Amino acid sequence: MEKLTPAEETAMLTLWRLERGTLGVILEEMPEPKPHYNTLASAFKNLEKKGYVLFRRYGNVYEYYPAVSREQVADRMVEEYFDDSYKNLVTHFAKEQKISADDLREILSMIEKGQ
Repeated sequence: MEKLTPAEETAMLTLWRLERGTLGVILEEMPEPKPHYNTLASAFKNLEKKGYVLFRRYGNVYEYYPAVSREQVADRMVEEYFDDSYKNLVTHFAKEQKISADDLREILSMIEKGQ
């Protein structure tokens, strides 16, 4: 899977939340500052080429839906950026103080409970 640009990532986050949609619907649901419609259309063409989205055509309207799940992309990121180690991922966020000791205890509790 090719890496996403920041614009493509924002588009994918919106599409995963919606599950499917036309460019108009997706654009409406995107956070500010919203891209121009043509910019979004180009991003979705790239996302389709990269294998992230599929579409159904209804006349001249395209309805897009994810070809990969958010979890699949997250797993790929752990694989690529953290040597396929969730321990390395958690250690990174702990070192950067982006996760608290309480959060770590809660995660450990969830793991122990099998959640």
